[in-house]
Amino acid sequence: MQLQVMNSPFNQEQTELLNRLLPTLTETQSLWLSGYLAAIQSSTLQAAPAVEERPAPAAAPAIPKEVTILFGSQTGNAQNLAKKAGKTLEERGFQVNVSAMSDFKPNNLKKVKNLLIVVSTHGEGDPPDNALTFHEFIHGKRAPKLEDFRYSVLALGDSSYEFFCQTGKDFDKRLEELGGTRITPRIDCDLDFEEPAAEWAEAVLAGLSEGESRSPSPSAASVSASAPAESVYSRSNPFRAEVLENINLNGRGSNKETRHLEISLEGSGLTYQPGDSLGVYPENDPELVDLLLAEMNWDPEEAVRVKEETVTLKEALSSHFEITVLTKPLVEKTAKLSGNEELHQLALDSSRLKSYIDGRDLIDLVRDFKPWSSSAQEFVSILRKIPARLYSISSSFEANPDEVHLTIGAVRYDAHGRERKGVCSILCAERLQPGDTLPVFIQHNENFKLPENPETPIIMVGPGTGIAPFRSFMQEREENGAEGKSWLFFGDQHFVTDFLYQTEWQKWLKDGVLSKLDVAFSRDDDEKVYVQHRMQENSRELFQWLEQGAAVYICGDEKNMAHDVHNTLIDIIEKEGGMSREQAAEYLADMQKNKRYQRDVY
Repeated sequence: MQLQVMNSPFNQEQTELLNRLLPTLTETQSLWLSGYLAAIQSSTLQAAPAVEERPAPAAAPAIPKEVTILFGSQTGNAQNLAKKAGKTLEERGFQVNVSAMSDFKPNNLKKVKNLLIVVSTHGEGDPPDNALTFHEFIHGKRAPKLEDFRYSVLALGDSSYEFFCQTGKDFDKRLEELGGTRITPRIDCDLDFEEPAAEWAEAVLAGLSEGESRSPSPSAASVSASAPAESVYSRSNPFRAEVLENINLNGRGSNKETRHLEISLEGSGLTYQPGDSLGVYPENDPELVDLLLAEMNWDPEEAVRVKEETVTLKEALSSHFEITVLTKPLVEKTAKLSGNEELHQLALDSSRLKSYIDGRDLIDLVRDFKPWSSSAQEFVSILRKIPARLYSISSSFEANPDEVHLTIGAVRYDAHGRERKGVCSILCAERLQPGDTLPVFIQHNENFKLPENPETPIIMVGPGTGIAPFRSFMQEREENGAEGKSWLFFGDQHFVTDFLYQTEWQKWLKDGVLSKLDVAFSRDDDEKVYVQHRMQENSRELFQWLEQGAAVYICGDEKNMAHDVHNTLIDIIEKEGGMSREQAAEYLADMQKNKRYQRDVY
């Protein structure tokens, strides 16, 4: 709404200035300004002299309690939940500071009285990249004793991993050891985190508000009302997007199949930036669903309840529930449903259970431990909701308005005597045609972003499908005429069949959008060569780029490639910078802290 002299207390010059300023403010800036003005008003009221000899007693405005929310996030889920919780608390009158753990000064922890932690667990129980420093500080000797300190932890994870929500558990335990008192108990969230996260936020709000009378802040409510409208589509309300193109990027004879998808976002209101991901809700393979129905001797048309909805059993197993992954919680729940003593013993033996669930799915479980006497409704009630798959976006919205592109490697392998297929990747490879639709949402990721200064040099390391976000980076830089240098390290198996987007990269190199390109194709020679080897070969120049302020980006496999590239960077810094190993590691840690070293790994 535009301010006018007639509908506001401002004169013409003031309204013109405000109308130019307000639309440019971010939500964070608007909320800060609102709180700042409220604080000024509060101070003025408290300092104003009495205008009557015996003024009527009046309560001073309550100063909202301060709350600090720290998030550790790799893909953006924890960050989004932290911001949402912060917004809710601000609307209830609290003063809130929401920050990435990497941006928070650890020494300020002793000044905090109310701390909320929202953190994911990455890999095998590891903290996400932007939580590493704070996690190390908390568990180190410099961590302060926390008196008169309250906290609560929301932990995100994946129960298919052994160390489920481990980072959140670590923070929760350590903060208690340091003297903190829980506002509300820690909640551990699986991939379907929306409901438990909302319950945690409500419990935190109740705990913070206990013993106090609070009402929503008028200023915060008015800012929220005037904030720019967001798309109505989200993780909990995905957009049915039409597939425009579905192309195999690999050449004939390749050992791989990599699909390039072009998807329409027209009419959704969804936008994204380079570095963001697209969430896709897939459906299970119909053959797998039919096998499960036959194995359990269930009627596909039997009606079952899925939350508040009644659907057929076949639809529930196709579109609602995960059937391709076994987790420890699932085996424990099935053991309670079953009268099979061997399954009960398996659920109690952590070592045997870990070995059993590796590479097996629900069909393996029902075959190995039948017969089953439970009803279809009882059985599906213990299944986990089918999770969305996140894919790094391989296009720029500026260059492709109302479109989003994905680069997806088809997953096929054999395990325990059966062929296994990736749920979403094989949906895309075998069953998805142009004209079909997919339920999608945008997953914003502030932890993998181009430098704000377009003149900053960038170094990109992305073998295989890790190339995806860097295609987005180049499209964006080409569209905006960015002049910063850029260097790509790409690798795959064979030059002839597996050089993904080859003509595009060669064109960018020719046009100067890409400054330097080094490739490694591991199966073309007797000796396998990977991207880290190409980095070592260019160690002197690479270090010169780092000294010039270059930002380094890594995308792809975490377990092997990202680990090797990380160590290679330390090797190069140590060698070319004449540093000790510890100094080189600190150099890279400082780059990470300053957002010059960012990873999108999986």
